[in-house]
Amino acid sequence: METIFKVAAVQAEPIYFNASKTAQKAASLIDEAGRQGVKIIAFPETWLPGYPYWIWLGAPAWGMHHFIPQYHQNSPIAGGPDEQLLCEAARRNGVFVVMGLSEKIGGSLYIAQWFISPEGKVVARRRKIKPTHVERSVFGEGDGADVVVLDTPLGKIGGLCCWEHMQPLSKYAMYSFGEQIHAGSWPSVSVYADKIYALGPELNTAANQMYAAEGQCFVIAAWGTVSQAAMDIFCDTPDKATLMKIGGGFSQIYGPDGCPLAKALPEDQEGLVISEIDLAAITRMKAAADPVGHYSRPDVFRLMLNRERQEKVVSMSTFPPDAAEQNIKKASIHEVFQAAE
Repeated sequence: METIFKVAAVQAEPIYFNASKTAQKAASLIDEAGRQGVKIIAFPETWLPGYPYWIWLGAPAWGMHHFIPQYHQNSPIAGGPDEQLLCEAARRNGVFVVMGLSEKIGGSLYIAQWFISPEGKVVARRRKIKPTHVERSVFGEGDGADVVVLDTPLGKIGGLCCWEHMQPLSKYAMYSFGEQIHAGSWPSVSVYADKIYALGPELNTAANQMYAAEGQCFVIAAWGTVSQAAMDIFCDTPDKATLMKIGGGFSQIYGPDGCPLAKALPEDQEGLVISEIDLAAITRMKAAADPVGHYSRPDVFRLMLNRERQEKVVSMSTFPPDAAEQNIKKASIHEVFQAAE
């Protein structure tokens, strides 16, 4: 297994409400990563077709009327043309891609991450287990099947979205599967960032840093950015404009000791944040403190995890198979007695 290679975190703005053009922009970023020898690239949360910033700025009915129809229409589906474009870009560059998107499944939307192999195949899809706060006015929730860590030739790769990095049990479950490279998908630090500390850059970048140190893994933290174009779309009144700001991109790569490894971009600048990583560094940190190994106390604390997909509709027969066979036999005997009479 290759242990030393480059990874990249995207810091860029999508083309809002246009999944096709945003997928093309994503393909261009994947091509750029390929030219620079990157092996893994991670994209921000709901980058296809863009984060729904309106949910933080106005009443749900306002957002439902002005934005939901086109947002739903532009949210990608599994196997659709946007996926095919991304898969082709991954294949021609030999890059493992983690794409953040709003995934459409029937009439519902989910905050999702698609994992695309260097061969151009979607090898996993996961949904945010619990959308955060007002996100629940747009998105459904995932379940235990969305705790995803993949065993790949590049190492064990997993991912979470935004404030899933604030969920201690979700994080512990990820660590327990031996995650080595983590894709953290975030929108941008642009809404309420100057008014509520918990929504600002200090705390949220620290969440990525702490995830790396707790799990002794590399974290590829990919953030979106906000431009004046986004302000014009989402801020139709002066009061909304006071709640949002340009910039908000804080993409970075963190080592298994929590150390930032890459040169950061200005928060309003688009591009790739790239660093070389060495998986051997994980071993050194695990030797010091492995929270799911020698540094754990399973006799005191344990996590119970249900990884079964919770299906909405389950087909079942009226009787168990053996009961149905017995009823058929009883009916046949009854028919014999009736004939005898």
